[in-house]
Amino acid sequence: MQAKTLRRSLVAVAVAGAFAVGAITAEKAATIKPAGAAATPASVIGAAVAGATSTALPDFADLVAKHGPAVVQISVTHDARKVAQRDSRDMPGRDELPPWFRQFPTPRPPSDGPSRGVGSGFIVSADGMVLTNAHVVADADEVTVRLTDRREFKAKVLGSDRTTDVAVLRIDAKDLPTVRIGNPEATRVGEWVVAIGAPYGLDNTVTAGIVSAKSRALPGDAAVPFIQTDAAVNPGNSGGPLFNLKGEVIGINSQIFSRTGGFQGVAFAIPIDVAMNVREQIQQHGKVRHGRLGVSIQEVDQALAENFGMKQPGGALVGAVAKDGAAAKAGLEPGDVILKFDGKAIARSSELPPLVAQVKPGTTVTLEVWHDGSLKEVKAKVGEIEERTDVASAAEGAAQGKLGVAVRPLSPEEKRSANIAGGVVVEDVGGAAAKAGVQPGDVILSVNRTPVKSPEQLKELIGKSGKTVALLVQRDDARIFIPVTLG
Repeated sequence: MQAKTLRRSLVAVAVAGAFAVGAITAEKAATIKPAGAAATPASVIGAAVAGATSTALPDFADLVAKHGPAVVQISVTHDARKVAQRDSRDMPGRDELPPWFRQFPTPRPPSDGPSRGVGSGFIVSADGMVLTNAHVVADADEVTVRLTDRREFKAKVLGSDRTTDVAVLRIDAKDLPTVRIGNPEATRVGEWVVAIGAPYGLDNTVTAGIVSAKSRALPGDAAVPFIQTDAAVNPGNSGGPLFNLKGEVIGINSQIFSRTGGFQGVAFAIPIDVAMNVREQIQQHGKVRHGRLGVSIQEVDQALAENFGMKQPGGALVGAVAKDGAAAKAGLEPGDVILKFDGKAIARSSELPPLVAQVKPGTTVTLEVWHDGSLKEVKAKVGEIEERTDVASAAEGAAQGKLGVAVRPLSPEEKRSANIAGGVVVEDVGGAAAKAGVQPGDVILSVNRTPVKSPEQLKELIGKSGKTVALLVQRDDARIFIPVTLG
């Protein structure tokens, strides 16, 4: 670490020296002229420099003044015991943490009292619809939205999709300032961008940079084609907007690459079209569905391309095919290379998962595949990724809110392993269920002796129940009934 610091210091000195030399050289150039040449007025030189500077460095002041009021600070309150329980289940030891990690708003100490965090968001409709990151409001008992004019509103979490890390909130207000939505596809690498948010709780902080790359695939987030930027993004910026120079939002600041937890020049934003798709699904259906092809893929390098008889590397090489998945039913095999997905060319393997995830499950798509040395087209009916929408984050008054759990269906493998035909897995718990002793990892098999087969059925059964319910829960190898007084 000392060696790194020393090198940086030396580089800084060298750069400073270069600027000093440049300044001296410029002064000499202004005073020394060839014989017979006319003197150049200083005013002309000054105008030329000013013109070059204004062209190279854009002024963000008007953009911030116009669109900054639509950016909000989000404060969340958690049950610290619940958060500690989740963190102990999901998080490795500090030394085991990979460099790629989500930026949680603030550290959450394991105490008996409430813990608090701060994030960012932005208003997308004048009647109070707000977008932010799912991890900003995860496990929140209370969410407060603060505007730039210092008004505060209690927010309802309409839905939270962890696959894309997007959450939709609503506040009870009218005639609010809103952002304009841009087109991430039209964004070019190298363009200027502006991030506005609340890093470390410092609301309406503005930072700027450029788009460093597009369609980045991060470990564990293959469904999102991230926009990479070098705009300063720190804990608390999560959920805030990334603007282009037209004042349009092209992304939601979501993740950072850091070895210290702070800014290091590499940040990632969720493309706004992905977020708007999540918003639409949550508003219309109360949950989010993502397409699944059922393959594991890898990059095609030069050696593999030559081995397969391809003219050049490209596409997504199928390494394995899930049994009974969409790809298996379409006849795909290990060794096939997917070159196009529904007419869109696949240059790199990382481009395929986001395209599949955005397709509505049940849709039939056309795949162009390199198979045994020749091209062929196949039709595939897209399957569905296991639901990762936080059911407990549904609108206020929803049945799961009374129970206080976030659940998901069991995978076929989990059903076989546990030797059960139905039930739903508890992923997070709070409120009435937590008080009764329900724990993450429990499988809810029945409500008042009625078998539970899906999150939707659980919602229906809880909604029809009285003040108390009897949950049949499988925990490890034991089954127990847990009485719950509903909230």
